[in-house]
Amino acid sequence: MLNSPQYMTNFTSNDETKIKSKKISGFLQSRIEAKDFPSAVYLVAEQGKIVLQDALGFAVVEPKKIEASVDTINDLASLTKVLVIGLLCAKLIEKCEINLSDKVLEYSHFFSTELKSEVKIENLLIHTSGFQSWSPLYLVLQNFSADFSPSDWLNIVSEIPNENPLNSKIVYSDLNFIALGFILEEIYDQPLDEIARKEIFEPLYLKDTLYNPPKELQRRIAASEKGNEFEKNTCIEQGYLQPSTTTEDSDLFRDYQIWGEVHDGNCWFMNGVSGHAGLFSPVEDVFKIAQQFLPNQTTLLNPETCKLFRTNFTPGLNEARSIAFQLAETPESTASKALSKDSFGHLGFTGTSLWIEPETERIFILLTNRTHDHELPFVNINSVRRKFHELATEILSAKES
Repeated sequence: MLNSPQYMTNFTSNDETKIKSKKISGFLQSRIEAKDFPSAVYLVAEQGKIVLQDALGFAVVEPKKIEASVDTINDLASLTKVLVIGLLCAKLIEKCEINLSDKVLEYSHFFSTELKSEVKIENLLIHTSGFQSWSPLYLVLQNFSADFSPSDWLNIVSEIPNENPLNSKIVYSDLNFIALGFILEEIYDQPLDEIARKEIFEPLYLKDTLYNPPKELQRRIAASEKGNEFEKNTCIEQGYLQPSTTTEDSDLFRDYQIWGEVHDGNCWFMNGVSGHAGLFSPVEDVFKIAQQFLPNQTTLLNPETCKLFRTNFTPGLNEARSIAFQLAETPESTASKALSKDSFGHLGFTGTSLWIEPETERIFILLTNRTHDHELPFVNINSVRRKFHELATEILSAKES
């Protein structure tokens, strides 16, 4: 793996580290045996040094068995929102190229409708836009015959009716970050994957973090769901499809083993590149991007800009949200009570999670592939995430005493 000396990891797989990691690894192995997920890769760091790390289980069960390793590349799903969009927006904010108070209408004429004209960049970043949580945009796509451009997708998002009044409550929505992705493309006048490569991946020497991984990387990638049965069922439950619709008579849902391409349906129809999903990365690369949110470790931001990620922008609402992240202050947060209330984190549908505790400069990363080799319904692993943070904090605290 290519690393700049500044970004060489400090992890050494010695006996002491293995002993420290044993408790976490034992717990995660028990959840693998319970069929919560087929594999887990984790990393815990403190003040820039990797302290705990391991890989367990099988990254691929079908069509062949491939063991997970610390180099396994995962479909990060919604971690894309923070690792790409959150970071890029913070860079633009500190350069005064965008402001949180800017209306989205300033960047896209599609947001000129009465319900959308007052939506601000901040609303998209903290999920107070009033947008509904999810919509299968590819079903709307069927109404168009021309090839879709970024402006076409943004137009679709702008036409979807609001679910709630602006600023009334937090409704976590993919649509917010889909819109932000296309707005960033307008600002940079480049495709989003190129922006991310030039602004984040190359400066951090991240060779294996990318959208649309090439075929030669497939054996290193954790597999996902076989077909899009979950998303098809969701479309039926929400009234987008008739119950009689089958995978065989529709080309909207894949029926093969998803392995090496994005799991999310909307992102897949956007050619694998979006603001809400699509990023693939191994755990140590995730760690290097996560360091950019901490003032004493970032090289891509000014240290004071990092306050954006630990500041509660939604006091009094149903969740505590900072720029792009959820705060541990949120009731029932997956951070667990072990992490401080101004810790910030995010989850991914495929089974990924990232939490950062700013005061201690601790980073907690857990990557699983819960959608692979599992019949529906998928397991809700939030209790596993909380226990992971509790065990890791316990080990770190014991190290210091």
